[in-house]
Amino acid sequence: MLRYFTLEYWLDDGWYVGRLKEVPGVLSQGESLEELEENIRDAYRLMLDDEEVLPYADARSKEIGVEV
Repeated sequence: MLRYFTLEYWLDDGWYVGRLKEVPGVLSQGESLEELEENIRDAYRLMLDDEEVLPYADARSKEIGVEV
């Protein structure tokens, strides 16, 4: 089954660093955007294999205010 997620990424000292916005805790990096995409897919698959992380798949979100 193919699932789609939003890859949020940025450059940090020449490395592409990114995270899946919909899946907290799935982060990775790569020397190129293509390598980052491959690594983030691997990180997601590893997260699915890790039984300790699976309860977080039901995480919810809500908007909150923060005074600055």
